[in-house]
Amino acid sequence: MKFSKQFPLYESEATQFIKDLKKANPALEQSQRDGRALLWDKKPVDLDTQKRQLESRINQQAYVYQNKG
Repeated sequence: MKFSKQFPLYESEATQFIKDLKKANPALEQSQRDGRALLWDKKPVDLDTQKRQLESRINQQAYVYQNKG
């Protein structure tokens, strides 16, 4: 941490690269947010639907390729 206090104008190569990338493509951050929302930010499931899904689940045998006979 001392290094950044001694040289307040210092920027690492990674920081410079990211700043240049954001300047070249200003829509980058919004597209990242959209991708995150698509994959991770899910709508909440109501409790009745969640309970129905848990109750309708069928248990799978331990080794699915083994015959029961």
